[in-house]
Amino acid sequence: MTSILPGPALRALGAVLLLALGFPVLAATPVTLQLKWTHNFQFAGYYAALEKGYYRDAGLEVRIEEARPGLDVVGQVVSGRADFGVGNSALLLDRHAGRPVVVLATIFQHSPAVYIARRQSAAQSVHDLAGQRVMVEPAMAELTAYLRREGIADDRLTVVEHSFNTRDLIDGKVDAMSAYLSYEPYFLDQAGVDYQIFTPRSVGIDFYGDNLFTSESLLKARPDLARAFRRASLRGWEYAMAHPGEIATLIHERYAPAVSRDFQLFAARQMQSLIRADMVEIGYMNKGRWQHIAETYEGIGMLPANFDFAGFLYAPDGSADLEGLRAYLGLTLALTALVSAGALYVYRMNRRLKRSVAEAGRAAAELQAGEEKYRLLTETMLDVVWTADAETLRFCYVSPSVERLLGYTPAELIGTPLLGALDPAIADEVKTVIRKGVDTFLSLSPGTPVFRTDEFRLPSKHGDGVWVEVLSTCCRNPASGVLELHGVARDISERRASQARIAHMAQHDMLTELPNRAVVSDRLSQALAAARRNGHRVGLLYIDLDRFKPVNDAYGHAVGDQLLRQAAIRMRGCVRESDTVARFGGDEFVVLLPLIDTLADAATVAEKIRAALAAPFHLASLRVEVSSSIGVALYPDHGADEAALTLHADAAMYAAKHCGRDRVTVFSLAA
Repeated sequence: MTSILPGPALRALGAVLLLALGFPVLAATPVTLQLKWTHNFQFAGYYAALEKGYYRDAGLEVRIEEARPGLDVVGQVVSGRADFGVGNSALLLDRHAGRPVVVLATIFQHSPAVYIARRQSAAQSVHDLAGQRVMVEPAMAELTAYLRREGIADDRLTVVEHSFNTRDLIDGKVDAMSAYLSYEPYFLDQAGVDYQIFTPRSVGIDFYGDNLFTSESLLKARPDLARAFRRASLRGWEYAMAHPGEIATLIHERYAPAVSRDFQLFAARQMQSLIRADMVEIGYMNKGRWQHIAETYEGIGMLPANFDFAGFLYAPDGSADLEGLRAYLGLTLALTALVSAGALYVYRMNRRLKRSVAEAGRAAAELQAGEEKYRLLTETMLDVVWTADAETLRFCYVSPSVERLLGYTPAELIGTPLLGALDPAIADEVKTVIRKGVDTFLSLSPGTPVFRTDEFRLPSKHGDGVWVEVLSTCCRNPASGVLELHGVARDISERRASQARIAHMAQHDMLTELPNRAVVSDRLSQALAAARRNGHRVGLLYIDLDRFKPVNDAYGHAVGDQLLRQAAIRMRGCVRESDTVARFGGDEFVVLLPLIDTLADAATVAEKIRAALAAPFHLASLRVEVSSSIGVALYPDHGADEAALTLHADAAMYAAKHCGRDRVTVFSLAA
């Protein structure tokens, strides 16, 4: 049979059909992926891509290599021993150090890196790590940034080489360790160890977590390989996060039989809130977010200013998107049919359209005038007008005023998740509220408005939060019929600051800045409730300055006020952060110790305060000496409620005065 097509055309048609039918274009190319840790659910997407055949469909023969402690993953990739690797946000530092890495995709929107310490007290903080034995994993730069932002110098820790064995923390060989939220907590829970987690996110350091990366040389030489591997890997991640049980079993049986399936499921649950596949497309990364990470490193001296991002972030161009090509071919065929069928219709309508040109011209002019007015309004107003798709919760429109408010341009925000602008701690709650609002709108008669007013603290591009009031509503787009959220965000930072100042004034003594009687009463009530539940003691110290009136009489109220302010500072320096020093009025003060074990603990604090107040005060050119009488009462020993405890602490203070002043007296029923 003779072909009706010439040879070149026939070969071209065959190639197009192969593409459209999904046959792999690449030959089976051997590829090595270097993980950053041992086999576990942290890398679930890559196992899924391999086992479900996504790599094979892309023409790739992939070998997944697990890491060992001390392995330089970046070195493996830039040297060519591995083609791709998994790294954290410290890839920025590697790039600056001259190691030509390129980030292809972000898997974890929030880093799982934390410090974990054995819990030692209820008031434990990250500052307690100073002087302790801490295992720190190399290349965990964000944890270094965390400590520096908290004012903890690098040499304050007693750094121990990381054994990558949680048993060392369980057995007390170290006091704390760098860890992953998706890994170490499981083993600590299994061992029944009480622990405290310190996360960099508590101070605004919210870095990307695991990132897929390659070398600049591979990307330049084989862009098709990088594109195919990235796409197949992300497809694997989408499958893994949608089928965690199946992939957990796969990892346990084929890759990590020594670790239980239960652990793999634990890691999967932990990773849901870190990857946020429900809100952000897996692999998505934003240059503005990377810029913020770089600026954080700059702020603590780990990067120089103005880091050059050229070549660091991969930008898919879609040139080899076979799915897109198939869609394009299908669309072209459909359009061809539509054009053929519609040609006659267009001809018939042409004469009618001519009669409508004048009317359309006038309508267009009116529309243009309306659009100009709307553009002028939205571009010059201080408030931010926004629109989001009610289904995907992604921004469709943001007015230019957002740059004045948050530092982001509209282009940087359009298409990004609306919930991504919120603190992750409240994002789920807000999502639930939005869904309920949409359901309410759909249940009402068409046209019935549904409005909400909320206040949020939004992060700005440069790291400072901005408080905004958001008025939002739900409606249908009149042109497309798509359900949308419309809103206006207004800066209320000054209003919030004024409210905070008013609240502070209502709860604090204006002279000493100490909490007042109302605050102590509230905190004492809470402390007693906690003590009743947990069975510990609460201490209350009643303090009166001795010989304060003669100072006022001799030197005037200005000197007396200085003395009270300095006395307040000295008392605050004698107690813990969880304790409360308050002024009741005049020269009377109260100290609340909400959590103590013994009477001796309260007496020790009281004696420390007595000694501090007995030291001379230097006020301008004056040297003034006073002392203090301090009464001590304990719950439940000296009173079962707030009134009894306050009365008995006051009685003990007067007993101290009657016994000669400058002393500490514990309440006694016999007295």
